[in-house]
Amino acid sequence: MSDPAVRGPVSWTTIVPVVALVLLAATWANHDAWPVLVAVALALVGAVVAAVHHAEVVAHRVGEPFGSLILAVAVTVIEVGLIVMLMIGGGDGASTYARDTVFAALMITLNGIVGISLLVGALRHHLVSFNATGTGSALSTVVVLAVVCLVLPGFTVSAEGLSYSPSQLAFVSVASLVLYGAFVLTQTVRHRDFFLPVSSDDQGRVTGLLDEDEDGHADPPSDRAALLSLGLLVVSLVSVVGLAKILSPTIEDAVSSLGLPYTVVGVVIALLVLSPESISALRNATRDRVQNSLNLAYGSAMAAMGLTIPTIAVVMIWLDGELVLGLERLQIVLLAVTVAVSTLTVAPGRAKTLQGVLHLVLFATFLFFSVMP
Repeated sequence: MSDPAVRGPVSWTTIVPVVALVLLAATWANHDAWPVLVAVALALVGAVVAAVHHAEVVAHRVGEPFGSLILAVAVTVIEVGLIVMLMIGGGDGASTYARDTVFAALMITLNGIVGISLLVGALRHHLVSFNATGTGSALSTVVVLAVVCLVLPGFTVSAEGLSYSPSQLAFVSVASLVLYGAFVLTQTVRHRDFFLPVSSDDQGRVTGLLDEDEDGHADPPSDRAALLSLGLLVVSLVSVVGLAKILSPTIEDAVSSLGLPYTVVGVVIALLVLSPESISALRNATRDRVQNSLNLAYGSAMAAMGLTIPTIAVVMIWLDGELVLGLERLQIVLLAVTVAVSTLTVAPGRAKTLQGVLHLVLFATFLFFSVMP
């Protein structure tokens, strides 16, 4: 990866985030005209691509798995802000918006990002290899978080419907933070080697860690370039979520006019917000760095629950209304099948194109039944 400083400060990756942020500020209060909405959509796409570039610069500087962690946490923090803003705005789906968005993020990461990464990686390199120990621990953490945060509310009796009581929500929030913190400590300190890209033989069997210093990549960027990219990454992500918020009423109107379920809004917003991670994971897969792609996917799924649920729980102190977190029956079935297939995918430590197809079919099934429940 080249150093942004080499190309100078007038690179498009420097200009686009700033232009997107200026457009966000200029159109925040008045954006009803179609030309404005088109400009917002174009700026959103540009900000997504710029975010991917700057995330990769930072990741190259700090190394893995810190790079994947930075992007996952950054996107999730901004996603939380978007959920809170939409919940404050109220509406018919406000009580389920957090659940629908988090579940959509789970399906996008566990099936969409994982599926396309495995498929593209296996098509280009015949087999893709990764560390089953590290990836397995990430998947296990995601499963426990999903059950505690999204499945159990439908089986408790202290509160009506698919909600937690205040004391239950407090416990689940603390448990989520503990799980997320424990995993981050494992990934970045105690067992960092389990989350680094691996080398493999012709049969896809892991032979050791990939030598990042002799892989043909450019030297890491300078501290100055990395700090510049970190700042522009934040600007890009703020722009992505802010512009998505501007487009959300248009999306809601389109969903309503088409007679689609309100959950589709959460799916669309989650797709927009997770676009930087999706593109970054795909790029890693093409370079035979599927371990990085899986780090991004499972790390994002983990952060979507481990950070979002506690934050929403705190926000609910000041918001009126109910917070529905429990999944519906169809969602539980999709989650259960996803967990089973993910376990079989991760366990061998290597994957063929078939595994990618399986996950993508599950993702397509989720999208179809979100539109046609």
